[in-house]
Amino acid sequence: MIRTILLFAIASLFILSGCCGTVPVVVAESPVEVEVVEPVVEVPEVPEVVVVEEVIVEPDYASMTPAELGIYDVFFAVDCYALSDRAKADLDVSSGVMNKFSDSQFVIEGYCDERGSAEYNLALCKNRISAVRDYLISLGVDSSQLKTKSYGEENPFADDSDESAWSLNRRVHFARP
Repeated sequence: MIRTILLFAIASLFILSGCCGTVPVVVAESPVEVEVVEPVVEVPEVPEVVVVEEVIVEPDYASMTPAELGIYDVFFAVDCYALSDRAKADLDVSSGVMNKFSDSQFVIEGYCDERGSAEYNLALCKNRISAVRDYLISLGVDSSQLKTKSYGEENPFADDSDESAWSLNRRVHFARP
C-alpha cells in the first residue's frame, strides 16, 4: 500500500510537470538592472564635396594656320582665274573668319601647275590672287589684312606630272605672314 501511494505520488508529479506547459515565475526581491542598448546604425561616410572651377582655355588664334581657323584653299580650272561657285562658297566662309579675326593678316599665295611658260604662270597666278582678293574685299574683309605672293609653278604642292597633281597645284593658298 505504501508502495501504491508512492507510485501514485510519483506519477502525479510526472503528469503535473508535463501537461501544464507553464513555467513557474520566480519573483526577485531586488530589482534587476536592465541595460538598454541603442541599435547601431552605420552611416556611410559622405565624401567631401570638391567644387572644381571650369577653366576655359582659349586657343592661341594668332599662332593657328589659316586652315586651322577654317580658311581653305581655292582651286581653279586649267588656264582659268575665274572663281567657281564652290570657290565663292569657300571664300564666303573664309571672309567670315577673316572678319572675326580682323586684327590678323593673311597671305594669299598663288600657284600654277608646271604647264605653260614661267611668265604665263606668274601672270595667271597674279590674276587668281586678284580674283580671290577682290572677292574677299567685296565681302567686307579689310584690304590691309591681305598680302599677296605669286609662286607660279615654283613650290608645287604635288610633285607628280599628271592631272591629279596638276589639279592640286592650280590653287590659291592662304598662309600667315
